[in-house]
Amino acid sequence: MEKQIKIQSILDKSIDSKNIFGISLSVKNDEFDFSGYSGDFKINEPYFIASVTKLFITAIIMHLREEKTLTLDDPISRYLGSDFLKGLHIHNGTDFSEHITIRHLLSHTSGLPDYFQDKNNSGESLEKMLLRNSDRAFSFEEILELSKGIKPHFPPGKKGKAHYSDTNFQLLGKIIEKIRSSSLKDVINEIVIDQVGMSRTYLYSNPQDTVPKSLRYKNVVLNIPLAMCSFWADGGIVSTSEDMMVFIRSFFGGKFFHPDYLKEMTIWNRIFFPLQAGVGIVRFKIPGIFSPFQTLPELIGHSGLSGAFAFYAPEKNLYLSGTVNQINNPSLSFRLLMKIANLF
Repeated sequence: MEKQIKIQSILDKSIDSKNIFGISLSVKNDEFDFSGYSGDFKINEPYFIASVTKLFITAIIMHLREEKTLTLDDPISRYLGSDFLKGLHIHNGTDFSEHITIRHLLSHTSGLPDYFQDKNNSGESLEKMLLRNSDRAFSFEEILELSKGIKPHFPPGKKGKAHYSDTNFQLLGKIIEKIRSSSLKDVINEIVIDQVGMSRTYLYSNPQDTVPKSLRYKNVVLNIPLAMCSFWADGGIVSTSEDMMVFIRSFFGGKFFHPDYLKEMTIWNRIFFPLQAGVGIVRFKIPGIFSPFQTLPELIGHSGLSGAFAFYAPEKNLYLSGTVNQINNPSLSFRLLMKIANLF
């Protein structure tokens, strides 16, 4: 009970009605189970999990791998076609589009630009446009065209190189649809959601749907339902901290794919401090010299630009899921995670 009181106190003190207006959090290990809310979050209120969606795509790809439907080293042209991909990855005059594999996409080692955050030829990113509350829809084909208009960062699989790219997971979503001859929404339901009973989780696809909590950018409430529908495989899922706790424990507990796969998924490349990209997952680890919490364990899972997160701390068998629902400062969720993890 004492630890629950401490966690709730951390949540309440984190609400400043300037950066953080609301928090939803679930924490669980073998002896402890907590779900709490603060600020403007209601009990079990759904929110956009943003890039934590990528864990769902990873789970599905690894499931298909276990079924022997695909291998991670398959070229993506096998599923999407050479003509469709032509011109997607031209680096120093060479078209590497047919050299990209599923593993490259999962691990952000494809070298492809990020259609969302990288700047286009006009010097502006799609992210900056949306943060002006300028909502718009964009199709998968438009995303590919946006990506083709941005310079790739390096050839696919270049040793020691990784660049975080939402384009990678848009491509993975389309590969999943091609393999299953079904919509991504139906595949997510079949392989993930229905398997573990996540009753308040779904792929956002209806811009009239007002169930999920609106995102915040600083003190502005963002109304961008068309864009949220478009993020799809790289960031379009809605969930709750309780449902995400079920998911993250299932993900690392072998419910979706053989747990032996995790060993090769935890091969890390730096993307931006303090995050490293593995194969379909990311790692949050601050060296002790930089951390105010000398006992802070490594966290593996994923975070989202929305302030959402779902992580597992193997050293402590500790799971954390939730959101601070703030786009402006990605460090806010990690500061919260450090405070909570340090209690265990």
